This record gives sequence, C-alpha cells and structure tokens, in this order.
Amino acid sequence: QLQLVESGGGLVQPGGSLRLSCAASGFTLDYYAIGWFRQAPGKEREGVSCISSSGGSTNYADSVKGRFTISRDNAKNTVYLQMNSLKPEYTAVYYCAACSGLLLERIDALYDYWGQGTQVTVSS
Repeated sequence: QLQLVESGGGLVQPGGSLRLSCAASGFTLDYYAIGWFRQAPGKEREGVSCISSSGGSTNYADSVKGRFTISRDNAKNTVYLQMNSLKPEYTAVYYCAACSGLLLERIDALYDYWGQGTQVTVSS
C-alpha cells in the first residue's frame, strides 16, 4: 500500500523551529517531486514548498522564503521541511504529497499521493 506519513509537528513558541519529516512506504520517492502544503482553519490549502526528485530544484512560497528549507534523503525515502523563525500565522495542518509529473509547482492538483497531515501550532 502506497503511503506517506508526516511527523515532527507540535506546539512551538513564536521564533522557534520544527523539522517535519515525510516518510514513504510501499513505494520509492526517488522518481517523485515532493511538496509540502498547509491548511489553516477556515482557509484554503496553500503550497508551501516543493523539491524535485533529484533534490536539485526547489521552490518556496514568498511567505516562507528564508525561513523554511526543504530537503530530501532518497536513501532514507524521506523528505524534510526545516521551519525556522516560526510565526503564529504558520499554524496549520501540514501535508506532504508526491507528484509523478515533470512540473515542479506548488499546485495541489498536480500531486498524486498525500499524507494525513501533522499539526503545527505556533503560540506563546
């Protein structure tokens, strides 16, 4: 069974850091671009960042540039999202997703497989 599982979420104070992980089971991530998305209560899902299958290309939403870093370790079949200088407005459920297509875009319709999400809460 193809599955993506996110972990690493939690409660953190403003200015703090978290590292999210996205682990795959049942398939290898080597041939997939991976995206991170988030959805806050009452808001639409937003593409945060994505990384190409090789890890050679990345892109970020303007709201997180300079704060978030996406990376991948294909040997561990895992993708990471390092989040620094967190703000309360970053509170959301964070999802990872896998895209088998050639485009590297933060558009959720392009992604084939999704995880269940991990809650990130930034609050003092």
